[in-house]
Amino acid sequence: MSDLVTGEAVALELRAAKLPSRALAILIDLVVAWVVYLAISIGLLSATGSLDDAAQAAVAVALFLFVLVGVPIAVETLSHGRSLGKLACGLRVVRDDGGPIRFRHALVRGAMGVVEILASFGVVACIASLVSARGRRIGDVFAGTLVVRERVPVAHLPFIPPPPPWLVGRFSGLDLSGVPDSLWLAVRQYLTRMTQLDPQVGWSLAERLAGDLAECTGVAVPSDVPPAAYLAAVVNERQARDARRAFGGSESGGTYPVAGFGVQGSGVQESGVQGFAVPEPAGSGGAESAGWSGPAAGAAAPAVGEPVRPSYRPAQEQRPDAGAGGGTGRSGFAPPA
Repeated sequence: MSDLVTGEAVALELRAAKLPSRALAILIDLVVAWVVYLAISIGLLSATGSLDDAAQAAVAVALFLFVLVGVPIAVETLSHGRSLGKLACGLRVVRDDGGPIRFRHALVRGAMGVVEILASFGVVACIASLVSARGRRIGDVFAGTLVVRERVPVAHLPFIPPPPPWLVGRFSGLDLSGVPDSLWLAVRQYLTRMTQLDPQVGWSLAERLAGDLAECTGVAVPSDVPPAAYLAAVVNERQARDARRAFGGSESGGTYPVAGFGVQGSGVQESGVQGFAVPEPAGSGGAESAGWSGPAAGAAAPAVGEPVRPSYRPAQEQRPDAGAGGGTGRSGFAPPA
């Protein structure tokens, strides 16, 4: 990624194009330009056959500059950095601040391209692109431009487990405007990878993230809520607010599916999501220690259209680092006493 900073001090993460894709784009542009140049040259050769050698040489130079220099500059200016080769390879020329290029940027790039691409057969441009950390050639350095990738593969976002039903909507009054994006990203990464962490490390990390989140919101973490459950509930609340804003709903009405739950007003409609538990210490009781075990075994299946409601069994909450005899050593999302 290339960190570009706009005039409004906004950091943009753009993926700079490397030498192979840029070389392929330039090769496509040169092939098209040379085909056009040869076609026009053949037509002018028959039309200027009666001219002397000096006039024919002047026409040839003018045609060379027009087709191989002037046309690429005009194309990049009018298309805002997308030539035929770059369009085929999914590339685009932008300014250092991420904005579209103008005529002066395309002019400098085209003039320098005569030396580093046409005159040296691309050797100078290749060396400069390999040396540059962002793959820029000399023309990009003088013009203040950068070639970036427009078509970037979209990664599948990991699933964020939903919080227990008894926590959904509990933190609807929190002020989340002061939480920075970096903290949201850290919480999201923890929730998606919590099952892969060591129990002790996961619990400590959840406590630290919950403390940072509580400091930003100005409200302490409730003592009856495990830190991982608190993080999941606050993230669920933010998703619910984003859904209400996106679909034009109000804070007091409307049903929006968020993280496996339908949030309707201030109430909750369970949709059969099977719990959510933090990593448990070694020797814990598995699903028995989560405090929310889903529908009881052997229970009759609910009727069609009837919401599936989890069955709760008592569970004791204790930190994983508690000493022997201090309880059951269980963790997870237990309902409040």
